[in-house]
Amino acid sequence: MQEEMKLEQIVTPLLTWFKDHARVLPWREDATPYRVWVSEIMLQQTRVEAVKPYFERFVAELPDVKALAECPDEKLLKLWEGLGYYNRVRNMRIAAQTVMELYDGVLPADYEKLLQLKGIGHYTAGAIASIAYGIPVPAVDGNVLRVITRVMADPSDIMKQSVKNQMEQRLLPLIPKDQAGAFNQALMELGATVCVPNGQPLCGDCPWKEFCLAKREDRIADIPVKSKAKPRKIEDKTVLIIRDGERFALRKRPKKGLLAGMYEFPNIEGHISEDEALRYVTERQLTPLRIEKLTDAKHIFSHIEWHMCGYMIRVAALEEDEDTDMLFVEPQDTKSLYPIPAAFEKYTDAVNILLGAKRIKEDSSK
Repeated sequence: MQEEMKLEQIVTPLLTWFKDHARVLPWREDATPYRVWVSEIMLQQTRVEAVKPYFERFVAELPDVKALAECPDEKLLKLWEGLGYYNRVRNMRIAAQTVMELYDGVLPADYEKLLQLKGIGHYTAGAIASIAYGIPVPAVDGNVLRVITRVMADPSDIMKQSVKNQMEQRLLPLIPKDQAGAFNQALMELGATVCVPNGQPLCGDCPWKEFCLAKREDRIADIPVKSKAKPRKIEDKTVLIIRDGERFALRKRPKKGLLAGMYEFPNIEGHISEDEALRYVTERQLTPLRIEKLTDAKHIFSHIEWHMCGYMIRVAALEEDEDTDMLFVEPQDTKSLYPIPAAFEKYTDAVNILLGAKRIKEDSSK
């Protein structure tokens, strides 16, 4: 009982603090169910500042559920280019199609029905339901787990699903019936700006500083407790930038698996020599003219790390009817076509193109 009484103390100071400290964010200015949904999916694994330009462009191009449901695959991936985790946006389109079929294009004002949509879990359903519809249900993400376990000095492992479930149950009776969205957003905001995930929290700015048990017991560095994830699998790759004048080679990845359906620079498993790289090109009926070593690069996925080396290979002009498993494209074509994963961003200078956020920034400055 004492534990619940302790938690009850968080509500009033939290909401008072949030009134004065809520960031101005584009999805908060007009918190329709669709905009809340798009923002929450984008914010998974991605910082707020990085998401802003993506969000603005996405809702400008796809302003509602119907537009998302009907969006062609390559356009969809191009709009998501640079955000990673591309299955998230594909799942969004599947969910949008379901919403069109079952709910006349409007996300349901029902937590359980939201949970049944593809790609929407407890947190996202809670965010949409509370922020857009004012339904008093919890929305527990990493920020919320951190601030609550710290204020309670709770040593539970927040990586366990059972702990997340327990946290939802603890918070449910605390949510103000008339401020559900503000309460959930305030918890997220506190974790994002004060009780931060990396580095020293700004305890002097915290509305809970008078009763935070982790601070009182000097256990902030130990909480939250997170079990270590399995080590990532390391994969070595050699990336080939194959250029015919200004044009360069891309190939489409398989329809299933990592980065499904995206376009990539040709690459080979392992780190290969210049001679091996040249042999790869000649075996594809291309005539290499010169080769140049490029910088090494690394890209981290959730379970895999790519360690890449690279070469730029100039080839003789292709004949129009030349048969190759690669597609040679002009740099300007990649502005609206050919979604390329951020994994290859270190090699885009070699072909004078920009990806993702850099492309959005350049387009907005014109």
